[in-house]
Amino acid sequence: MNSDHARDLLTAELADLDERARFAESSRASAADSGDEGSNGTHPADYGADVTSSMDSELLLDTVAEQRRGITEALARIEAGTYGSCVVCHEQIDDERLDARPEVPTCRKHADTPVRV
Repeated sequence: MNSDHARDLLTAELADLDERARFAESSRASAADSGDEGSNGTHPADYGADVTSSMDSELLLDTVAEQRRGITEALARIEAGTYGSCVVCHEQIDDERLDARPEVPTCRKHADTPVRV
């Protein structure tokens, strides 16, 4: 894959992730502002829904942070000139895989290999 095209895809994905993070943060803040169990006549079920919503927001924030890390690492590989090469075996990652997931650091053969770059 052309590194300029990859950079464009990755940058667009970062913008999308930032929007998701803002939404999750807003949802978490909204749930936190709902108050405590039973306060001001809040039904315990409403409190439970608020807690669930807050937990969902936390999970989304964690997921977005992990995805964001993968994308920033891919952008760093572009800058270093190593983008498109598997970080495990250094073979070329096929374009079909990079088109589907431009942030992937590994070839198909090493797709299940845990990698921290």
